[in-house]
Amino acid sequence: MASTLRVNPTRMELTRIKRRLVTAKRGHKLLKDKRDEMVRQFILLVRENAKLRKEVENELQGALAKFALARAVMDSQALEEAVMYPARSAAVEIGLRNVLSVHVPTITPVQTTAKESALPYGLAETSADLDDAIATMAELLPKLLRLAEIEKACDLLADEIEKTRRRVNALEYVMIPELEANIKYISMKLEENENSTKVRLLKVKEMVLQDAHHYEQ
Repeated sequence: MASTLRVNPTRMELTRIKRRLVTAKRGHKLLKDKRDEMVRQFILLVRENAKLRKEVENELQGALAKFALARAVMDSQALEEAVMYPARSAAVEIGLRNVLSVHVPTITPVQTTAKESALPYGLAETSADLDDAIATMAELLPKLLRLAEIEKACDLLADEIEKTRRRVNALEYVMIPELEANIKYISMKLEENENSTKVRLLKVKEMVLQDAHHYEQ
């Protein structure tokens, strides 16, 4: 109620505050719609993340199981040399996409012109299990990049959802009620002033009528 004491109870101020209230309510609706859509997008990303993470974990477990089999049948020195061999090169393109004014990263693997083998070594002294394990790990790269992309997008969206939620609450629970209270206060003061003016005019009218009656006598 203290905020209402700082406003001037005039019709001009009443008009100005009513306009601010219209703008605040419009902004509140837009921000609320934006927040709801961001939450929807966030939920979709979380679901995709859970599904993709499960796929990656299953494939990694399969690759590790094959690696364990290769370790059991291969000479330890040959296995160590195979896995220490320089891996093939990998390149990615980093970009941005706009999700409701939130710039989220995109990570896209780039295909090289010369097709490289997923296996960075010769096949003579390695087992098929090791070959399968390393090939699986190489094929997982696009999914791992997508996982990183989704998790970063979720982090950015979560931050923006929280900021938007605070703005919505500030409008809904502070600014709009304050403007409505000011409008009510000014309207009440204007009505009081108008009633006071009417009372004074009636008194003046009565005095004039009394004076006129006195002169007639």
